[in-house]
Amino acid sequence: MIINEKFKLKQIVYLVTDKEQKKRIVTGIFICADGTLMYECTEGPNYSKHYDFEISAEKDILATIDN
Repeated sequence: MIINEKFKLKQIVYLVTDKEQKKRIVTGIFICADGTLMYECTEGPNYSKHYDFEISAEKDILATIDN
């Protein structure tokens, strides 16, 4: 099986919906039953799993600005 992951283990990433744009580290990659990948992202003691479209390798500075 060949896995084409968008993000690598130990890579720093950001959640696109996080208004604080906290740094997270990819600490796990999981293969779902339908073949999609989910990434475990860790920030301090907190961790959560996300699809690749929920994650960005680049910090979104504009997301941190309150309107």
